[in-house]
Amino acid sequence: MAEIETINETASMQARARQWLREGKSIGFVPTMGALHAGHRALIARARKENDIGVVSIYVNPTQFGMGEDFEKYPRMPEADTRLSAEAGADCIFAPETLYSGDARTWVQVGELEDALCGLSRPGHFRGVATVVTKLLNIVLPDRAYFGRKDAQQLLIIETLVRDLDIGCEIVPVETVREADGLAMSSRNKYLSTAERKKALAISKALNHCRTQIEQGERDGMKLIGEMAEILEQQPDLEIDYVSLVDAHTLVDLTTLEGNVLAAIAVKIGSTRLIDNAGFKNIIESRIVKVK
Repeated sequence: MAEIETINETASMQARARQWLREGKSIGFVPTMGALHAGHRALIARARKENDIGVVSIYVNPTQFGMGEDFEKYPRMPEADTRLSAEAGADCIFAPETLYSGDARTWVQVGELEDALCGLSRPGHFRGVATVVTKLLNIVLPDRAYFGRKDAQQLLIIETLVRDLDIGCEIVPVETVREADGLAMSSRNKYLSTAERKKALAISKALNHCRTQIEQGERDGMKLIGEMAEILEQQPDLEIDYVSLVDAHTLVDLTTLEGNVLAAIAVKIGSTRLIDNAGFKNIIESRIVKVK
């Protein structure tokens, strides 16, 4: 396992990044909140493969947690995270104690994209995400930053802010990594009891049902949403936040499926909130033409 550098101060990280850039080295960056798993490993490995330097940030960002959410109990595993990052090939961990000064008053917001899906039940969440990611990109100065498709709304918001603010960084989406039984990997899976984890499989089951129906020609969005919700509701103590079919670029709800479609689910099992999604590209509304 290669030696890994750990930096805790913002100014030191920025200075290190500038040194690498002066040396002509490309920087691949994976922002995380720690509690790393195989999904993060895939992001880190790809970042290191495609760049000269791989940087991982580990920072549990307080501004993206709302009242009553799990900021205090969010899993913090610095030794395990360092080990996994090194094994995946990272050269550097940026682990600041804080990224906000006491009088910070600047926020980054991405318009209507923040108000759909998770934004409806987590007001302010994506303002916190957009702000911290903008700060991290300005500190680490990466050529490329890597994000998982499991957080599809987050990915779209970050792609949009990078474009709109002319930040010189390529955003690289990476496919969702799943357990053998289909459960999307998430740091919050650590909260689930054995029984709760079994219930969580209903999420991927519902998305797979949606995929099958679309492949067979179903285009009625409301029908598919109802069928996915019915699968989820078969699990006791599983609370649905949303089941949605939206345009993958605007997050606008679709009643008839066409274009690029995102099926997105958020549920709460016990005290644990889980999300997952599936994308369907280039769906064309089927029409039956009657010959007179």
